[in-house]
Amino acid sequence: MASKADKLKKLQLAERHLERVLGASLEPDWDTLVLFGFYCVEAAVASAAMHFGMETSRKHWEKADVAARLHRDHKLPDVADLLMNLNEARKAAAYGDVEAPEFDAEDLAGAVEEYVHAVAALVRK
Repeated sequence: MASKADKLKKLQLAERHLERVLGASLEPDWDTLVLFGFYCVEAAVASAAMHFGMETSRKHWEKADVAARLHRDHKLPDVADLLMNLNEARKAAAYGDVEAPEFDAEDLAGAVEEYVHAVAALVRK
């Protein structure tokens, strides 16, 4: 099982990414918003998974499965689809070979922030 320090380290990484997300949402910088939104949610999912002793993965689609289980079994906000859409947006920004899903910058930042706060409340109890 992961140590409290490991869980907090992942959560702190998510919180650092969240700062970039919130800043990028004001006058949308879409590349920064989707890249750091994706990394932020992934780090928060990893922190929550460690908290519950769940296996995590380096594969993006498996992290979405972990997020779905966290929602189903532990009532965290459902970010599985968000994670998959952010991954597609990340690929669009990084590689340019796929079409990015459409997002509203404020709604996206709000969903990412809500998830990080939910995980923080859980991990810091």
